Amino acid sequence: MLDQTDIAKRKDDLIAVAKRCFDLRLQTNSGGNLSLRLGERHAIVIKASGVGFNECTRENLQVVMLDGTILPSEQDLKPSKDLEIHLDLYRRREDVCAILHCHSPWATGYTSTGQEIPCLTVQTVEKIGRIPLIPLSENSGTQTAAQIGPVFDAQSVKAAVLANHGTIGVGKTLMAAQHLAELIEEAAHSIFVRDTLMLVLGCERPRLPRHGTHQDELKALERA
Repeated sequence: MLDQTDIAKRKDDLIAVAKRCFDLRLQTNSGGNLSLRLGERHAIVIKASGVGFNECTRENLQVVMLDGTILPSEQDLKPSKDLEIHLDLYRRREDVCAILHCHSPWATGYTSTGQEIPCLTVQTVEKIGRIPLIPLSENSGTQTAAQIGPVFDAQSVKAAVLANHGTIGVGKTLMAAQHLAELIEEAAHSIFVRDTLMLVLGCERPRLPRHGTHQDELKALERA
């Protein structure tokens, strides 16, 4: 028997982060998805299909067991097409308690060129390390659980960008996963500004950033 108090709290947490994501323009309309693992760990709360980030309520969120069983809800809800991706990641990673997938415009636009977003900012280096780019599936279809899951098998991977599809971040809390999406969006925006200015100014290549956590890099730059 699932703890109803826990379910209500997790739903409220999801609603708060979904609205934050919408307010920051990381997600518009009803695309993307987000979910939270319940305290019992063998079930999750997830946004249903067709529900906008800014329209999430306790009544239009679904509770789903990790085996895929969808529990009855107050409304006739259609499961999200991202459900299997979320369930697969929870099964693969015991340390993951929350997942956020949003169609963040700067990250999506940058990676539509086929390039992985570099960790340009100090924060992305320290908090993410690398942002893998997961290509589209066959016939330019959206990425599947079989494509996404293996990328996250390594616990060092905290976030990735789905080519032409948006950002996905995982964490111990939904806010932590949200922060990763925000950092990636900031990095993509910053890189666009840098590359545009390089083009305008006729720069051949940018100066290497001096990340405070990379002492070896600092020493190499000093020797150069």
